Amino acid sequence: MKTTVLSYIPVEDKFIAYYQQAGFDILFALTPAERDSLTADDAARVRAVLTIGTIGITAEQIAALPNLEIICAQGVGYERIDFAAAKARNIKVTHGPGTNSAAVADHTVALMLAVTRLIPYFDHRTRHGEWAQSRDVPPGMSGKKLGIIGMGNIGALIARRCAAGFDMPVGYFNRREIADSPYRYFESRLALAQWADYLVVATPGGKDTLKLVDADVLRALGPQGYLINIARGTVVDTRAVIDSLTSHGIAGAALDVLDGEPEVPDELVGIRHNLVLTPHVAGRSPEAMHNMVQLVVDNLSAHFSGEPVKTPIPDMLTA
Repeated sequence: MKTTVLSYIPVEDKFIAYYQQAGFDILFALTPAERDSLTADDAARVRAVLTIGTIGITAEQIAALPNLEIICAQGVGYERIDFAAAKARNIKVTHGPGTNSAAVADHTVALMLAVTRLIPYFDHRTRHGEWAQSRDVPPGMSGKKLGIIGMGNIGALIARRCAAGFDMPVGYFNRREIADSPYRYFESRLALAQWADYLVVATPGGKDTLKLVDADVLRALGPQGYLINIARGTVVDTRAVIDSLTSHGIAGAALDVLDGEPEVPDELVGIRHNLVLTPHVAGRSPEAMHNMVQLVVDNLSAHFSGEPVKTPIPDMLTA
């Protein structure tokens, strides 16, 4: 008999088949209403939950699943999982560090080039017959200074790509300095922003990083600087970004994530010249999706075989 996994996220047919081959049935609850209105029989069958960091799982939802044993966050994020409620029931919580890091790093470099070289803007004007009027002269990216907020797995891959491929000096801001790092450490986000030409946000979401990039940081970045966010929308003050872009307080921004997504503020929609938007797709590629699903299956299989899970959330975060 297969183990029932309650999924808060869509799963492609080929991966549903993969879960089934591994001994797991998928029960979907893709909306808040569906999650809060499970029948008693369905709730009793659920022994695992599949979610992502931006959706998470609440204490109330955990309480409604009497036989829940494990929560798997597909991907690295886990900021909206109620760890206290999970720990109170001795429910395991896992995530997927490293599974989509390469895809995110690739997308980050693409965003940097797109906003610097005005690629979407030129594409739009060219398609609308404005060839002669599309001769703006955008700057280059090579040799510019890259500042990274959050030098984890993804930040390190972005740094490597930019340092090796574009001869960019790299600096970073972290909770603590990384021993033996080849990159320059800054003790404050303001100092990093003031030094950098590009400020890439690659830190986890959650209350500890809420609006870490605010109006002060953007002023420090300045009118020649670019903001790139591939982390979580909550880390960046959207109002401050809008004001900085419309007043030319920064040169441009490229955002794969937004606070309140999937809703996009009308003021952002109207900014074309110095803003690039993508719909939280940096971590999505065929390779990344396979890696994420494989790690979830590995964690589920380990747990239900009585073995330690592969990638638990650090104990300090579940206290």
